[in-house]
Amino acid sequence: MKKLFMLMNVATLAVLAACGSSGDSGNPDTLVMGFVPSQDSDTIAETAEPLAEKLGEILDKEVDAQTMTSYSALVEALGNDTAHIGFIPAFGFVLADSQYEVEPILKSERNGSATYVAQYLVRADSPVESLEDLGEHAQDMIWAYGDASSTSGYLFPASQLINMYDLEGTTALQEDFFKDTVSSGGHDASAVAVLQEQADIATTFDDVRDTMVEDYPNIMDELKVIGTTDPIPNDTITVPSSLDDELVQEIKEAFLSFNDDEEMIQIMNEVYNWDAIIEAERSDFDVVKETYENLELGTEVLE
Repeated sequence: MKKLFMLMNVATLAVLAACGSSGDSGNPDTLVMGFVPSQDSDTIAETAEPLAEKLGEILDKEVDAQTMTSYSALVEALGNDTAHIGFIPAFGFVLADSQYEVEPILKSERNGSATYVAQYLVRADSPVESLEDLGEHAQDMIWAYGDASSTSGYLFPASQLINMYDLEGTTALQEDFFKDTVSSGGHDASAVAVLQEQADIATTFDDVRDTMVEDYPNIMDELKVIGTTDPIPNDTITVPSSLDDELVQEIKEAFLSFNDDEEMIQIMNEVYNWDAIIEAERSDFDVVKETYENLELGTEVLE
């Protein structure tokens, strides 16, 4: 199985090291704001740039927006103090918290809710109509997921299917239950893999198709949802515990002020579909930690 904690490429490491090298480590002159590649990386980077500029103005610091090569790359960067503000899903936070000292200071709100669900997508002509049908066909199907450290792309669907079909773990799910798997690198890429018949089922956040209509006008008709998971805590803004407490408070207040700034909230929505920014508590993510521990991903996925 692929290692969960993939190393960032040399170029990314060099950029991050340069950005985080100036100033005191707890109060750096340049703040690196890291994003996970849940959708097209270039689009995220371009869209997030005005957000970085506005945050920099408020904090009177340079803020550098970086889209990481993977979810685990952002976990590594937060742990190594080469990223200082991480837009990271709930499972990413749990992974970071299990390895390093980090704090979830804020989380997203969508449609008035602090939770969301993962969904299962298949082609419209697929004989599979529900998760109950999946067991009859899975051995002939290729499963596309974005990243093995994605909460909605992998963790919660894996847990659900393992429990539903009484499987021994993620290895059995990937190697015995399904015919094969594809790690696509992003939620939209997983959906595209099914569209282009490179995979037969994809697990994504709900509803990734809404973000893809411009490029794939018929996607609502071409892909159907056959099921969803239990509620998942929304994604976080997480910081290393090594950051100066006063700076962390300033970062927190700056982001919360965006709730009253229509332009900034629009940017947050375009980047990760955030409708509002709300405060987070560590206990908000206990359900994710429990799922993580129950699946024993700390040992199985790393090997």
